[in-house]
Amino acid sequence: MYSTSPHLSPGRRAWLTEQDCDLDAFRALVERTTDLAGHPHASAVEQGVLVYDGERLVAADDRRAVQAELVRALDEGPGVVVVRGAFPDPAVVDRATAVFAALIAEQRAAGTAAGDHFARPGANDRVWNALEKAALHDPETFADYYANDVLALVSQAWLGPGYQVTSQINVVNPGGAAQTVHRDYHLGFLTDEVAAAYPAHVHRLSPVLTLQGAVAHCDMPVESGPTMYLPYSQRYEPGYLAWRLPAFQAYFAERHVQLPLAKGDAAFFNPALFHAAGTNRSSDIRRMANLLQVSSAFGRAMETVDREAVANAVFPVLLKRKAEGVAPEWLERVVAASAEGYPFPTDLDNDPPVDGLAPSSQADLMRRAVREEWPADRLRAELRAGAERRRS
Repeated sequence: MYSTSPHLSPGRRAWLTEQDCDLDAFRALVERTTDLAGHPHASAVEQGVLVYDGERLVAADDRRAVQAELVRALDEGPGVVVVRGAFPDPAVVDRATAVFAALIAEQRAAGTAAGDHFARPGANDRVWNALEKAALHDPETFADYYANDVLALVSQAWLGPGYQVTSQINVVNPGGAAQTVHRDYHLGFLTDEVAAAYPAHVHRLSPVLTLQGAVAHCDMPVESGPTMYLPYSQRYEPGYLAWRLPAFQAYFAERHVQLPLAKGDAAFFNPALFHAAGTNRSSDIRRMANLLQVSSAFGRAMETVDREAVANAVFPVLLKRKAEGVAPEWLERVVAASAEGYPFPTDLDNDPPVDGLAPSSQADLMRRAVREEWPADRLRAELRAGAERRRS
């Protein structure tokens, strides 16, 4: 799936468009069965999803063989695995739950409500950057919780060493509606227009830059709305352009699967898998999950650059050249070389998405400043305010 060949094979597309999204081709890819015999460390297949026993996974003699199997499952297989008893000590899970509940209570007392990317604002309780907040609130519980071997096993399998863990707490209250089907970070957070601007090999690359996980902090029967998955959908190359299309959304609604989870279970899945949190139809279950997003060590530049300083230095030149009549493309190339064009990582408490799924980047501000011909001190102030919002 993730070819590194420098040459495009015959028929392989260099760019993807919405016109490449073929529901029949998608159906042919995802309508298949999962073979338990091909995954000797798994204990069961449930609704096409591979189910593992956490104790058995970490006790295996050949850790590398286990990790190779997990890679196959996440890449070429169903794209999602459930690990029963991933967090085997219920006392540790309960202590972490108490920390998360305290963080939610602090948010409510402060009158702050965190929004959700794919659900109606206010429907859920969400804590952004729960990893840092939990560490500062109760470092001992944090250490006991994140010493988890299953998390390390799966993260190292998919991403290799040097991975970076982030965490968001999501509580879906009784009556909370389902999310819309989606793919996840990186390309899944971009509009179709922006996603299509990236070449096809980046669409193939994006899924191996992150790993998605969810740890159940309470028992989650199906009526409480555990995550809905469409096994094998991560294998569909134009999927980052397909998930918003009504026909694909309808197909997901018809064909998705949901597995109940017990407290301490965890699900890990390829970020390109079509998925969505389900509707909580229970009357009394506040469904709490710790959403884990683990990132590759390679998701960073080689050098540290003060792009705020660069943008401020170059901005007067852009205004001057604009007045002299240079082409917009000339200005855009300089903006791209000067300012940070990507809005992440950021502090989503202070820097929430404005239009869509992502907040404004430095480059967005700089383009607007050039277009509207701001005074230099205004851009300087806006860039500084943006930098402060991104700080946790």
